[in-house]
Amino acid sequence: MFKQPLTDLLLSIDPVIGAISAGNGVLLKPLELAPASSSLLAKLLEQYLDPCAVRVVAGAVTETTLLLEQKECFKNTKGSTLAWFGSSRIGRIIMTAAAKHLTPVSLELGGKSPVVIDSDTNLKEKKYSPPFPSALQRIISGKWACNNGQACISPDYILTNKEYAPKVIDALKQELEAF
Repeated sequence: MFKQPLTDLLLSIDPVIGAISAGNGVLLKPLELAPASSSLLAKLLEQYLDPCAVRVVAGAVTETTLLLEQKECFKNTKGSTLAWFGSSRIGRIIMTAAAKHLTPVSLELGGKSPVVIDSDTNLKEKKYSPPFPSALQRIISGKWACNNGQACISPDYILTNKEYAPKVIDALKQELEAF
């Protein structure tokens, strides 16, 4: 899944911070679909961090395949873990390569994020002081305002009861037009 370049930078750097804070080395392979972001990330990490602690490998399928063939990537010393953020299909490939070396893997494979709207929900009411956006405004901004829905926590579908669904759809249409 392609996310906006800034999101890719943030999603890449967050686990790096945790890993080096815990005293681990990092081999980072950023998303190939955003080469400018990957290049910037590599440049900044090489400039400001010890290359013995953090390495960045740019590239696509060929480079990833070569990385997965390197036994050194899977040294199973205490604390060795492989983290993967991406699709289920590639996650399976990563998991299979790690299993050959008994290396633990942490996979974040995205997913689907439902929104549950109960029939007693006031769809347009702004609550609290100062008034926060209504339920519909929060759903809409979560889906379309930030990253155009390309975040792993972006709402993907709405669950509601059959009788309430037409009201939800009409209210969403009105709110989207206003948005």
